[in-house]
Amino acid sequence: TAGALGDRIGAKRVFIGGFAVFTIASLGCALAPDLGILIAARAVQGIGAAILVPNSLALLNHAYRQPAERGRAVGFWAAGASLALTAGPLVGGALIALTGWRATFLVNLPIGLFGLFLAWRYASETPRAENREVDLPGQAGAILSLGLAAAAIIEAGTLGWTNLFVVGGLAAAILVGALFVMRERHAAQPMLPLNLFSERMFSLAALIGVLVNAAFYGLIFVLSLYFQRLNGWSPFITGLAFLPMMGIVLPVNIIAPRVSERIGAPIVIAIGAAVAAIGAFALLIIARGMSYWAICAQLVALGGGLGLVVPPLTSMLLGSVDKTYSGVASGVLNSARQTGSVIGVALFGAFVSEQGDFMSGMHIALMVSGGLLIVSTVLALWGRKAVATAKMQHSPA
Repeated sequence: TAGALGDRIGAKRVFIGGFAVFTIASLGCALAPDLGILIAARAVQGIGAAILVPNSLALLNHAYRQPAERGRAVGFWAAGASLALTAGPLVGGALIALTGWRATFLVNLPIGLFGLFLAWRYASETPRAENREVDLPGQAGAILSLGLAAAAIIEAGTLGWTNLFVVGGLAAAILVGALFVMRERHAAQPMLPLNLFSERMFSLAALIGVLVNAAFYGLIFVLSLYFQRLNGWSPFITGLAFLPMMGIVLPVNIIAPRVSERIGAPIVIAIGAAVAAIGAFALLIIARGMSYWAICAQLVALGGGLGLVVPPLTSMLLGSVDKTYSGVASGVLNSARQTGSVIGVALFGAFVSEQGDFMSGMHIALMVSGGLLIVSTVLALWGRKAVATAKMQHSPA
């Protein structure tokens, strides 16, 4: 919806609005007197982030018209996110240790104000498609379907997969999801134009985004529990443990677009997913109290694989649609990846909760993660075949 709104009234305007919402919500988190208000403020933070992220890509897509330039710009966009992901656990852990958890939200205030200034000063507004409408029923259906699925998967860890609440929640999620698709199929101005998925590269990019994020962020969640609960590490030390894994993402993000120009985006995506899969399977040796250096290389492989996947995946999806749908396309990719993250955290969390032994659940999570990444590799290679076929069909006789 935020992407469609950006297409309608201008991505810069919506981007700045989302940044403002996120920054104000951060202050609300820092001042929260109890857990309920903190959770509510976090939800508002999520709304702000959901508004700004797809429109950041829309702004970038309009600023860089040529595929090669756009690919490199997306690489730097992804590298910026990687830098934040690298610094986040480390800085957050240090702030918690030094001053308490509220500082992790207060630090967003100067960052948010600086970001707002940069956007106002340097970003160029995008053309408006004033006939584009906001599909609130579609938005409600998407939220309800994903929320039901996440709640059911999370509770499966303690209640079991045959529990009535879990089965009913999953069934309701599927039903609402089906109603959402019907709504989008027949709506005059759908939140998610289903015709976009007729472009194979668009569909594959969205699906790979779901699978890769489910595998990667589900593992980050489980590894965080492993470091802190089983090994007894502090939040700060846990942040340090993730530093090599997240640190490798940044330079690889910058390199990935240039490699894509030489061998093609699908091949780079396939290589990245395969490297991450190798890292996941190699982590199966992990055990309670194991030396960090015995698993450090595997963590670096996971991070490096993700770094190879994201820039070409993003550029490939943006390049597969008309620029008037830049906001919607960016929103689809962001929503797909965030959906994957929600499912990954919920599912892998259920694995380690459901098993009597945490490590048994973690090994299951690692195998599922590796499997998802292998599927992503195959899909990317299939996409390369589709691109080659399309080029042959459109080449002159």
